Amino acid sequence: MRPPFIPIFAAVLTAGCAMTTPSTSVHQPMSTRPAPMAVNTQANGAIYQSSTARLALFEDRRARFVGDVLTVVLEERTTASKNTSSKANRSGEVSIGVPVATRLPGASLEGAALTGTSDSTFEGGGNSAANNVFTGNVSVTVIEVYPNGNLLVSGEKQVTINQGTEYIRFSGVVNPLNVGAANTVSSTRVADARIEYKGRGYMSEAQTMGFLQRFFLSASPF
Repeated sequence: MRPPFIPIFAAVLTAGCAMTTPSTSVHQPMSTRPAPMAVNTQANGAIYQSSTARLALFEDRRARFVGDVLTVVLEERTTASKNTSSKANRSGEVSIGVPVATRLPGASLEGAALTGTSDSTFEGGGNSAANNVFTGNVSVTVIEVYPNGNLLVSGEKQVTINQGTEYIRFSGVVNPLNVGAANTVSSTRVADARIEYKGRGYMSEAQTMGFLQRFFLSASPF
């Protein structure tokens, strides 16, 4: 009879060796196909047919329908700093004198004086700072068109070098008025933007804490 922990150990080992795609929080799906174009059965002989054209005759080629692609220029730069300090002092003094009393318990303490003092000091401080810069380009797909014309976009770029894969993911809501003539939009003009940069491979796994170590770290009271 096999020990009961062997199947569990095998399942954990298999799950750890499997090369799965990192989880994501960007809007899903990250790509979609455009809707089929309507077939015009009443052609008037002209080259341009407005009923089947994807773009207006005198407009730039910009994303506006589900399945269209636009390029997001990543221009993220965040800087934050915080300083905190606190200080508290507390002191007290108590004096007690025993009066002269005869024929009572504790007569040996007659005339004694008791004095007590306490002093407490607390001082704390903290300092934190963060500076993040993320630049680059990523092309995304329109996955939904809102009633007001705004575009919900989502996309992913995978870069595999040697035995490691890097994932750059982006999603958000784009106002068509902010899309430039080159069919590009700055990430600073995207609402509800979600940007991810994750890796997969032995280099990323070497920088990840094991699940058992995370358990003891969270359960330890020290």
